[in-house]
Amino acid sequence: MAITDIKVFAHLSEADVEALGRELDAVRRDVEESRGARDARYIRRTIALQRALEVGGRVALLAGRYRPAWFVGTALLTVSKIVENMELGHNVSHGQWDWMNDPEIHSVTWEWDQVGPSPQWQQAHNYSHHMYTNVLGRDEDLGFGILRMTRDEPWRPMHLAQPAANVILAALFEWGIALHDWSIHKELAGTPPGQLASEPNKEFARKIVRQLGKDFVLFPALSGSGWRATLAANAVANLGRNLWAYAVIFCGHFPDGAQKFTLEQLDGETQGEWYLRQMLGSANFEAGPVMAFMSGNLSYQIEHHLFPDLPSNRYAEVSVRVRQLCDKYDLPYTTGSLGKQYLLAFRTIHKLALPDSWLRRTADDAPETCSERRFAGSRVWIDPVTGQRRGLRTAMTDAAAALQARKVALKQRARAERRALRRGR
Repeated sequence: MAITDIKVFAHLSEADVEALGRELDAVRRDVEESRGARDARYIRRTIALQRALEVGGRVALLAGRYRPAWFVGTALLTVSKIVENMELGHNVSHGQWDWMNDPEIHSVTWEWDQVGPSPQWQQAHNYSHHMYTNVLGRDEDLGFGILRMTRDEPWRPMHLAQPAANVILAALFEWGIALHDWSIHKELAGTPPGQLASEPNKEFARKIVRQLGKDFVLFPALSGSGWRATLAANAVANLGRNLWAYAVIFCGHFPDGAQKFTLEQLDGETQGEWYLRQMLGSANFEAGPVMAFMSGNLSYQIEHHLFPDLPSNRYAEVSVRVRQLCDKYDLPYTTGSLGKQYLLAFRTIHKLALPDSWLRRTADDAPETCSERRFAGSRVWIDPVTGQRRGLRTAMTDAAAALQARKVALKQRARAERRALRRGR
Protein backbone atom coordinates (compact mmCIF):
# COMPACT_ATOMS: atom_id res chain seq x y z
CA MET A 1 0.00 0.00 0.00
CA ALA A 2 0.95 3.67 -0.20
CA ILE A 3 2.03 5.60 2.89
CA THR A 4 -0.33 5.22 5.86
CA ASP A 5 1.86 6.84 8.54
CA ILE A 6 3.96 9.69 7.24
CA LYS A 7 5.99 10.05 10.45
CA VAL A 8 7.15 6.44 10.30
CA PHE A 9 7.89 6.72 6.59
CA ALA A 10 9.85 9.95 7.02
CA HIS A 11 11.80 8.58 10.03
CA LEU A 12 10.65 11.55 12.10
CA SER A 13 9.19 11.74 15.57
CA GLU A 14 6.02 13.67 16.31
CA ALA A 15 8.17 16.43 17.83
CA ASP A 16 10.32 16.53 14.69
CA VAL A 17 7.28 16.94 12.44
CA GLU A 18 5.83 19.72 14.55
CA ALA A 19 9.22 21.49 14.64
CA LEU A 20 9.41 21.22 10.85
CA GLY A 21 5.93 22.71 10.63
CA ARG A 22 6.91 25.68 12.79
CA GLU A 23 9.98 26.35 10.64
CA LEU A 24 7.87 26.28 7.47
CA ASP A 25 5.32 28.57 9.12
CA ALA A 26 8.20 30.98 9.68
CA VAL A 27 9.13 30.81 5.98
CA ARG A 28 5.54 31.68 5.05
CA ARG A 29 5.43 34.51 7.57
CA ASP A 30 8.70 36.03 6.32
CA VAL A 31 7.49 36.08 2.70
CA GLU A 32 4.08 37.49 3.60
CA GLU A 33 5.65 40.28 5.65
CA SER A 34 8.11 41.20 2.87
CA ARG A 35 5.64 41.31 -0.05
CA GLY A 36 5.58 44.74 -1.61
CA ALA A 37 6.45 46.99 -4.53
CA ARG A 38 9.03 44.58 -6.01
CA ASP A 39 6.45 41.81 -6.29
CA ALA A 40 3.77 44.15 -7.67
CA ARG A 41 6.18 45.34 -10.38
CA TYR A 42 6.92 41.73 -11.29
CA ILE A 43 3.32 40.70 -11.89
CA ARG A 44 2.40 43.92 -13.71
CA ARG A 45 5.42 43.59 -16.00
CA THR A 46 4.48 39.98 -16.65
CA ILE A 47 0.98 41.01 -17.67
CA ALA A 48 2.40 43.75 -19.93
CA LEU A 49 4.83 41.27 -21.52
CA GLN A 50 2.12 38.69 -22.14
CA ARG A 51 -0.16 41.25 -23.78
CA ALA A 52 2.67 42.60 -25.92
CA LEU A 53 3.48 39.08 -27.10
CA GLU A 54 -0.14 38.43 -28.00
CA VAL A 55 -0.55 41.73 -29.84
CA GLY A 56 2.71 41.16 -31.70
CA GLY A 57 1.61 37.68 -32.68
CA ARG A 58 -1.82 38.84 -33.85
CA VAL A 59 -0.32 41.67 -35.91
CA ALA A 60 2.21 39.32 -37.54
CA LEU A 61 -0.59 36.90 -38.41
CA LEU A 62 -2.38 39.61 -40.39
CA ALA A 63 0.31 38.85 -42.96
CA GLY A 64 0.13 35.14 -42.19
CA ARG A 65 -0.17 34.19 -45.85
CA TYR A 66 3.59 34.83 -45.98
CA ARG A 67 5.42 31.96 -44.33
CA PRO A 68 8.01 33.99 -42.29
CA ALA A 69 5.25 36.17 -40.83
CA TRP A 70 3.19 33.07 -40.00
CA PHE A 71 6.08 31.43 -38.14
CA VAL A 72 6.85 34.61 -36.19
CA GLY A 73 3.20 35.23 -35.34
CA THR A 74 2.60 31.62 -34.31
CA ALA A 75 5.72 31.56 -32.12
CA LEU A 76 4.76 34.81 -30.38
CA LEU A 77 1.21 33.63 -29.86
CA THR A 78 2.37 30.28 -28.45
CA VAL A 79 4.69 31.96 -25.94
CA SER A 80 1.92 34.39 -25.05
CA LYS A 81 -0.51 31.56 -24.32
CA ILE A 82 2.08 29.70 -22.24
CA VAL A 83 2.84 32.77 -20.11
CA GLU A 84 -0.87 33.52 -19.67
CA ASN A 85 -1.63 29.93 -18.70
CA MET A 86 1.31 29.17 -16.42
CA GLU A 87 2.56 32.37 -14.79
CA LEU A 88 -0.69 34.34 -14.90
CA GLY A 89 -3.84 32.18 -15.06
CA HIS A 90 -2.60 29.40 -12.79
CA ASN A 91 -0.94 31.60 -10.20
CA VAL A 92 -3.45 34.44 -10.12
CA SER A 93 -6.23 31.87 -9.67
CA HIS A 94 -4.36 30.51 -6.65
CA GLY A 95 -4.78 33.90 -4.99
CA GLN A 96 -1.07 34.68 -5.09
CA TRP A 97 -1.72 38.34 -5.83
CA ASP A 98 -4.93 38.91 -3.88
CA TRP A 99 -2.93 40.79 -1.24
CA MET A 100 -2.55 43.68 -3.72
CA ASN A 101 -6.35 44.28 -3.66
CA ASP A 102 -6.18 45.03 -7.39
CA PRO A 103 -9.41 43.83 -9.07
CA GLU A 104 -7.51 43.22 -12.33
CA ILE A 105 -5.12 40.73 -10.67
CA HIS A 106 -7.46 38.96 -8.27
CA SER A 107 -8.43 35.31 -8.08
CA VAL A 108 -12.14 36.20 -8.05
CA THR A 109 -12.06 38.23 -11.28
CA TRP A 110 -9.35 36.63 -13.42
CA GLU A 111 -10.54 34.41 -16.28
CA TRP A 112 -7.80 32.53 -18.07
CA ASP A 113 -7.31 31.81 -21.75
CA GLN A 114 -8.46 28.20 -21.98
CA VAL A 115 -11.76 26.34 -22.25
CA GLY A 116 -12.23 25.54 -18.55
CA PRO A 117 -13.87 28.27 -16.42
CA SER A 118 -11.52 29.58 -13.74
CA PRO A 119 -14.02 29.09 -10.85
CA GLN A 120 -14.47 25.40 -11.72
CA TRP A 121 -10.72 24.90 -11.91
CA GLN A 122 -10.20 26.72 -8.61
CA GLN A 123 -12.66 24.50 -6.77
CA ALA A 124 -11.30 21.25 -8.20
CA HIS A 125 -7.62 22.16 -8.13
CA ASN A 126 -7.12 24.53 -5.21
CA TYR A 127 -9.27 22.41 -2.89
CA SER A 128 -9.38 18.81 -4.08
CA HIS A 129 -5.78 18.61 -5.27
CA HIS A 130 -3.86 20.96 -2.99
CA MET A 131 -5.67 20.03 0.20
CA TYR A 132 -5.45 16.26 -0.42
CA THR A 133 -2.31 16.02 -2.54
CA ASN A 134 -1.68 12.44 -3.72
CA VAL A 135 -4.17 10.92 -1.28
CA LEU A 136 -5.81 7.94 -2.97
CA GLY A 137 -9.56 8.42 -3.07
CA ARG A 138 -9.43 12.18 -2.39
CA ASP A 139 -7.03 13.76 -4.88
CA GLU A 140 -8.83 13.63 -8.22
CA ASP A 141 -5.68 14.87 -10.01
CA LEU A 142 -3.88 11.60 -9.27
CA GLY A 143 -3.96 10.33 -12.85
CA PHE A 144 -6.79 12.74 -13.81
CA GLY A 145 -9.25 9.86 -13.77
CA ILE A 146 -7.81 8.18 -16.88
CA LEU A 147 -4.24 7.18 -15.99
CA ARG A 148 -3.13 4.61 -13.43
CA MET A 149 -0.14 6.20 -11.66
CA THR A 150 0.24 3.96 -8.61
CA ARG A 151 0.04 0.22 -7.97
CA ASP A 152 -2.41 0.96 -5.16
CA GLU A 153 -5.04 1.51 -7.85
CA PRO A 154 -6.34 -1.89 -9.04
CA TRP A 155 -5.41 -2.75 -12.62
CA ARG A 156 -8.23 -2.99 -15.15
CA PRO A 157 -8.11 -4.03 -18.82
CA MET A 158 -8.85 -0.44 -19.86
CA HIS A 159 -5.40 0.54 -18.54
CA LEU A 160 -3.82 -1.24 -21.52
CA ALA A 161 -4.85 1.83 -23.53
CA GLN A 162 -2.99 4.12 -21.13
CA PRO A 163 -0.06 4.94 -23.49
CA ALA A 164 -2.48 6.10 -26.18
CA ALA A 165 -4.63 7.96 -23.63
CA ASN A 166 -1.51 9.77 -22.44
CA VAL A 167 -0.75 11.09 -25.94
CA ILE A 168 -4.32 12.31 -26.36
CA LEU A 169 -4.26 13.95 -22.92
CA ALA A 170 -1.03 15.77 -23.75
CA ALA A 171 -2.31 17.16 -27.04
CA LEU A 172 -5.70 18.17 -25.61
CA PHE A 173 -4.53 19.03 -22.10
CA GLU A 174 -6.73 22.11 -21.66
CA TRP A 175 -9.78 20.00 -22.58
CA GLY A 176 -8.71 17.17 -20.30
CA ILE A 177 -8.32 19.57 -17.37
CA ALA A 178 -11.56 21.40 -18.19
CA LEU A 179 -13.66 18.22 -18.39
CA HIS A 180 -11.99 16.86 -15.27
CA ASP A 181 -12.71 20.03 -13.27
CA TRP A 182 -16.25 20.33 -14.65
CA SER A 183 -17.00 16.79 -13.43
CA ILE A 184 -15.57 17.47 -9.96
CA HIS A 185 -17.37 20.80 -9.74
CA LYS A 186 -20.72 19.15 -10.50
CA GLU A 187 -20.04 16.39 -7.98
CA LEU A 188 -19.12 18.83 -5.21
CA ALA A 189 -22.16 20.98 -6.06
CA GLY A 190 -24.45 17.95 -5.92
CA THR A 191 -25.70 18.51 -9.48
CA PRO A 192 -27.90 15.61 -10.68
CA PRO A 193 -26.32 13.87 -13.71
CA GLY A 194 -29.37 14.36 -15.94
CA GLN A 195 -29.83 18.08 -15.19
CA LEU A 196 -28.57 19.52 -18.47
CA ALA A 197 -29.58 23.10 -17.65
CA SER A 198 -27.61 23.17 -14.38
CA GLU A 199 -25.49 26.22 -13.61
CA PRO A 200 -22.16 24.27 -13.88
CA ASN A 201 -23.19 23.09 -17.36
CA LYS A 202 -24.21 26.55 -18.49
CA GLU A 203 -21.01 28.09 -17.10
CA PHE A 204 -18.91 25.51 -18.93
CA ALA A 205 -20.86 25.95 -22.17
CA ARG A 206 -20.49 29.74 -22.04
CA LYS A 207 -16.72 29.45 -21.61
CA ILE A 208 -16.40 26.96 -24.48
CA VAL A 209 -18.35 29.25 -26.83
CA ARG A 210 -16.29 32.25 -25.77
CA GLN A 211 -12.94 30.47 -26.13
CA LEU A 212 -13.62 28.72 -29.42
CA GLY A 213 -15.29 31.83 -30.80
CA LYS A 214 -12.26 33.96 -30.02
CA ASP A 215 -9.61 31.59 -31.41
CA PHE A 216 -11.43 30.00 -34.32
CA VAL A 217 -14.03 32.55 -35.44
CA LEU A 218 -13.22 36.14 -34.39
CA PHE A 219 -9.49 36.35 -35.05
CA PRO A 220 -9.58 34.33 -38.30
CA ALA A 221 -12.41 36.60 -39.50
CA LEU A 222 -10.33 39.70 -38.68
CA SER A 223 -7.53 38.28 -40.86
CA GLY A 224 -9.68 38.53 -43.97
CA SER A 225 -8.38 36.41 -46.82
CA GLY A 226 -5.65 35.01 -44.54
CA TRP A 227 -8.17 33.42 -42.20
CA ARG A 228 -6.92 29.90 -42.86
CA ALA A 229 -3.39 30.86 -41.77
CA THR A 230 -4.71 32.47 -38.58
CA LEU A 231 -6.92 29.48 -37.85
CA ALA A 232 -3.92 27.16 -38.22
CA ALA A 233 -1.74 29.44 -36.09
CA ASN A 234 -4.28 29.46 -33.26
CA ALA A 235 -4.52 25.67 -33.37
CA VAL A 236 -0.72 25.29 -33.29
CA ALA A 237 -0.39 27.82 -30.43
CA ASN A 238 -3.01 25.97 -28.39
CA LEU A 239 -1.26 22.67 -29.07
CA GLY A 240 2.11 24.10 -28.03
CA ARG A 241 0.63 25.53 -24.83
CA ASN A 242 -1.11 22.22 -24.07
CA LEU A 243 2.03 20.12 -24.54
CA TRP A 244 4.15 22.45 -22.40
CA ALA A 245 1.59 22.67 -19.59
CA TYR A 246 1.19 18.88 -19.64
CA ALA A 247 4.96 18.33 -19.42
CA VAL A 248 5.37 20.78 -16.53
CA ILE A 249 2.50 19.27 -14.54
CA PHE A 250 3.63 15.68 -15.07
CA CYS A 251 7.24 16.52 -14.12
CA GLY A 252 6.00 18.00 -10.85
CA HIS A 253 3.63 15.21 -9.85
CA PHE A 254 4.57 11.82 -11.30
CA PRO A 255 8.34 11.17 -11.37
CA ASP A 256 9.93 8.72 -8.94
CA GLY A 257 10.00 10.18 -5.45
CA ALA A 258 6.57 11.85 -5.61
CA GLN A 259 4.93 9.66 -2.97
CA LYS A 260 1.30 8.54 -2.63
CA PHE A 261 -0.78 8.32 0.56
CA THR A 262 -3.78 6.39 1.83
CA LEU A 263 -6.87 7.87 3.47
CA GLU A 264 -5.58 6.77 6.87
CA GLN A 265 -2.93 9.49 6.64
CA LEU A 266 -5.66 12.15 6.85
CA ASP A 267 -6.89 10.97 10.26
CA GLY A 268 -5.93 13.73 12.69
CA GLU A 269 -3.41 15.18 10.24
CA THR A 270 -1.57 18.14 11.78
CA GLN A 271 -0.26 21.19 9.95
CA GLY A 272 3.26 19.78 10.20
CA GLU A 273 2.13 16.47 8.67
CA TRP A 274 0.33 18.36 5.89
CA TYR A 275 3.54 20.25 5.10
CA LEU A 276 5.49 16.99 5.12
CA ARG A 277 2.98 15.37 2.76
CA GLN A 278 3.40 18.24 0.30
CA MET A 279 7.19 17.91 0.44
CA LEU A 280 7.13 14.15 -0.14
CA GLY A 281 4.29 14.17 -2.69
CA SER A 282 5.79 16.72 -5.09
CA ALA A 283 8.87 16.98 -7.31
CA ASN A 284 10.85 19.82 -8.86
CA PHE A 285 12.80 20.08 -12.07
CA GLU A 286 15.97 22.08 -12.62
CA ALA A 287 15.43 25.32 -14.51
CA GLY A 288 17.16 28.59 -15.15
CA PRO A 289 15.30 31.92 -14.86
CA VAL A 290 13.73 31.74 -18.33
CA MET A 291 12.49 28.16 -18.04
CA ALA A 292 11.26 28.81 -14.50
CA PHE A 293 9.30 31.81 -15.77
CA MET A 294 7.85 29.84 -18.68
CA SER A 295 6.74 27.10 -16.29
CA GLY A 296 4.96 29.59 -14.04
CA ASN A 297 7.74 28.84 -11.54
CA LEU A 298 6.25 25.35 -11.21
CA SER A 299 9.79 24.07 -11.63
CA TYR A 300 9.55 24.74 -7.87
CA GLN A 301 6.58 22.40 -7.46
CA ILE A 302 7.59 21.44 -3.91
CA GLU A 303 7.59 25.08 -2.84
CA HIS A 304 4.33 25.68 -4.70
CA HIS A 305 2.62 22.83 -2.87
CA LEU A 306 3.91 24.09 0.46
CA PHE A 307 2.79 27.66 -0.21
CA PRO A 308 0.36 27.70 -3.17
CA ASP A 309 -0.86 31.24 -2.44
CA LEU A 310 2.54 32.94 -2.08
CA PRO A 311 3.83 34.93 -5.09
CA SER A 312 5.50 32.61 -7.59
CA ASN A 313 8.45 34.95 -8.11
CA ARG A 314 9.49 34.21 -4.51
CA TYR A 315 9.71 30.42 -4.91
CA ALA A 316 13.39 30.48 -5.88
CA GLU A 317 14.40 32.11 -2.59
CA VAL A 318 11.98 29.92 -0.64
CA SER A 319 13.59 26.83 -2.20
CA VAL A 320 16.91 27.67 -0.54
CA ARG A 321 15.32 27.46 2.92
CA VAL A 322 13.33 24.34 2.03
CA ARG A 323 16.51 22.59 0.90
CA GLN A 324 18.16 23.55 4.17
CA LEU A 325 15.27 22.00 6.11
CA CYS A 326 15.55 18.84 4.00
CA ASP A 327 19.23 18.64 4.93
CA LYS A 328 18.47 19.28 8.59
CA TYR A 329 15.83 16.55 8.83
CA ASP A 330 17.55 14.20 6.32
CA LEU A 331 14.59 14.34 3.94
CA PRO A 332 14.81 13.89 0.15
CA TYR A 333 14.44 16.95 -2.05
CA THR A 334 13.18 15.36 -5.25
CA THR A 335 14.50 17.13 -8.32
CA GLY A 336 16.23 16.48 -11.63
CA SER A 337 16.41 17.75 -15.17
CA LEU A 338 13.17 18.33 -17.06
CA GLY A 339 13.99 15.44 -19.39
CA LYS A 340 14.79 13.05 -16.56
CA GLN A 341 11.65 13.88 -14.57
CA TYR A 342 9.40 13.46 -17.57
CA LEU A 343 11.02 10.19 -18.63
CA LEU A 344 10.42 8.81 -15.12
CA ALA A 345 6.75 9.80 -15.35
CA PHE A 346 6.57 8.40 -18.90
CA ARG A 347 8.00 5.09 -17.66
CA THR A 348 5.38 4.89 -14.91
CA ILE A 349 2.56 5.56 -17.39
CA HIS A 350 3.66 2.69 -19.62
CA LYS A 351 4.67 0.32 -16.83
CA LEU A 352 1.41 0.61 -14.91
CA ALA A 353 -0.59 0.01 -18.07
CA LEU A 354 0.37 -3.64 -17.50
CA PRO A 355 -1.18 -6.09 -15.00
CA ASP A 356 0.54 -6.27 -11.61
CA SER A 357 1.45 -9.90 -12.24
CA TRP A 358 3.80 -8.68 -14.97
CA LEU A 359 5.61 -6.29 -12.61
CA ARG A 360 8.45 -7.14 -10.26
CA ARG A 361 7.99 -4.65 -7.44
CA THR A 362 5.08 -4.01 -5.09
CA ALA A 363 3.27 -0.87 -3.93
CA ASP A 364 5.59 -0.90 -0.89
CA ASP A 365 8.92 -0.70 -2.72
CA ALA A 366 8.27 0.41 -6.32
CA PRO A 367 10.28 3.31 -7.80
CA GLU A 368 7.17 5.43 -8.42
CA THR A 369 5.65 4.87 -4.98
CA CYS A 370 6.47 3.08 -1.76
CA SER A 371 5.37 2.89 1.86
CA GLU A 372 6.79 2.72 5.36
CA ARG A 373 6.87 -1.08 4.99
CA ARG A 374 9.88 -0.67 2.74
CA PHE A 375 11.91 0.35 5.78
CA ALA A 376 10.70 -2.22 8.31
CA GLY A 377 13.20 -2.42 11.13
CA SER A 378 15.39 0.42 9.81
CA ARG A 379 13.88 3.40 11.62
CA VAL A 380 16.83 4.94 13.44
CA TRP A 381 16.60 8.68 14.00
CA ILE A 382 20.11 9.33 15.32
CA ASP A 383 23.20 7.28 14.48
CA PRO A 384 24.54 6.07 17.86
CA VAL A 385 28.14 6.21 16.61
CA THR A 386 28.34 9.53 14.73
CA GLY A 387 25.44 11.35 16.36
CA GLN A 388 24.19 12.27 12.86
CA ARG A 389 20.51 12.10 11.98
CA ARG A 390 19.66 9.03 9.91
CA GLY A 391 16.36 9.87 8.29
CA LEU A 392 14.42 9.10 5.16
CA ARG A 393 17.05 10.28 2.68
CA THR A 394 19.68 8.03 4.23
CA ALA A 395 17.22 5.13 4.47
CA MET A 396 16.33 5.46 0.79
CA THR A 397 19.99 5.60 -0.20
CA ASP A 398 20.68 2.48 1.87
CA ALA A 399 17.65 0.69 0.36
CA ALA A 400 18.79 1.55 -3.17
CA ALA A 401 22.29 0.30 -2.40
CA ALA A 402 20.92 -2.93 -0.92
CA LEU A 403 18.73 -3.48 -3.99
CA GLN A 404 21.69 -2.93 -6.29
CA ALA A 405 23.76 -5.37 -4.23
CA ARG A 406 21.01 -7.99 -4.54
CA LYS A 407 20.88 -7.50 -8.30
CA VAL A 408 24.66 -7.93 -8.56
CA ALA A 409 24.52 -11.04 -6.38
CA LEU A 410 21.76 -12.55 -8.52
CA LYS A 411 23.71 -11.89 -11.70
CA GLN A 412 26.84 -13.43 -10.21
CA ARG A 413 24.91 -16.48 -9.07
CA ALA A 414 23.31 -16.84 -12.52
CA ARG A 415 26.73 -16.66 -14.18
CA ALA A 416 28.12 -19.24 -11.73
CA GLU A 417 25.21 -21.58 -12.48
CA ARG A 418 25.77 -21.22 -16.22
CA ARG A 419 29.47 -21.99 -15.81
CA ALA A 420 28.63 -25.04 -13.70
CA LEU A 421 26.24 -26.28 -16.39
CA ARG A 422 28.87 -25.86 -19.07
CA ARG A 423 31.43 -27.77 -17.00
CA GLY A 424 28.86 -30.52 -16.39
CA ARG A 425 28.51 -31.05 -20.12
